[in-house]
Amino acid sequence: MSLSAGTASHTRPRQWVDNAVRLIEADAKRSADTHLLRYPLPTAWRDRVDVALYLKDESTHITGSLKHRLARSLFLYGLCNGWIGENTTVIEASSGSTAVSEAYFAALLGLPFIAVMTASTSASKIALIEAQGGRCHFVEESSQVYAEAQRLAEETGGHYLDQFTNAERATDWRGNNNIAESIFEQMRLEPHPIPEWVVVGAGTGGTSATIGRYIRYRRHATQLCVVDPENSAFFPGYTQGRNDVVIDASSRIEGIGRPRVEPSFLPGVVDRMVAVPDGASVAAAHHVSRVLGRRVGPSTGTNLWGAFQLLAEMIAHGRSGSVVTLLADSGDRYADTYFDADWLNAHGFELSEPAAVLSEFEHSGSWS
Repeated sequence: MSLSAGTASHTRPRQWVDNAVRLIEADAKRSADTHLLRYPLPTAWRDRVDVALYLKDESTHITGSLKHRLARSLFLYGLCNGWIGENTTVIEASSGSTAVSEAYFAALLGLPFIAVMTASTSASKIALIEAQGGRCHFVEESSQVYAEAQRLAEETGGHYLDQFTNAERATDWRGNNNIAESIFEQMRLEPHPIPEWVVVGAGTGGTSATIGRYIRYRRHATQLCVVDPENSAFFPGYTQGRNDVVIDASSRIEGIGRPRVEPSFLPGVVDRMVAVPDGASVAAAHHVSRVLGRRVGPSTGTNLWGAFQLLAEMIAHGRSGSVVTLLADSGDRYADTYFDADWLNAHGFELSEPAAVLSEFEHSGSWS
């Protein structure tokens, strides 16, 4: 028998994967790191206690949101695990920013991309995905998107990226220019370089997992706070110590909150969670948009509501330090929803009470 019997070669597929990884890495090299903006806190009360607030501006990614990092990581994870090849159809359960970013990377590699979403998804969201070359596939109920994405992957011989399971696995949380390493490097020369708090929301849970792990790996004193909107399972799951909590509703804050505790959410690396009313998220987005002179998305409003509350606690206790949170995406893509008065009224958003809380915080530094 020939000594070479039973062997096979995968040279061609390997060459394609090598080039695909190169294309993704080259795309990253062409992009500068996102800015870390110092938020202009009022000097009237800030002078009483030396506190500072910073926004990691993820809206400057080429696809316009924090999810650009996740999409890049998921594609590299799939490529390097041998799950994505030259003719693979790539599939995701998403109607939002993740699908937009994943459609971009699929087009970069010349691969077909399908985003599975509910039939009620807005035309503007569909247009963003299709503008990047993706195709939208619809189901009736939000609970069906996971199984349908898996079914399509099996039917096409494709790969289901599965952001909700793989987000915490795909990112190198020890460093390699992930968002956590970037934040701490950019803070290095600031008056309080090690933040008291980093505040993030949870959609997949991948960002909080990456930052929480990195903080522990680097032995920083920083604490991680995760903010959560209404109709999300993360906060009750965290407070009850359960991962089987299910909510019979959908989050009204784009990009964060889930009806189930997703596999990528790691409560053990979270130091504190804050439940944020939906009206507060939108009111904070409007407030911060006026301060910055540019629109920010509703999940950024959720982040800032939590960050302001933590700053007020620091001020009340006379504790100096810094807080960092994320500007997750631009508010311009929500011009006909969260920034439209008629739409807000039709969907029952009440902003007057949280707006008064924000006004008092800006005036006095206190949290009612």
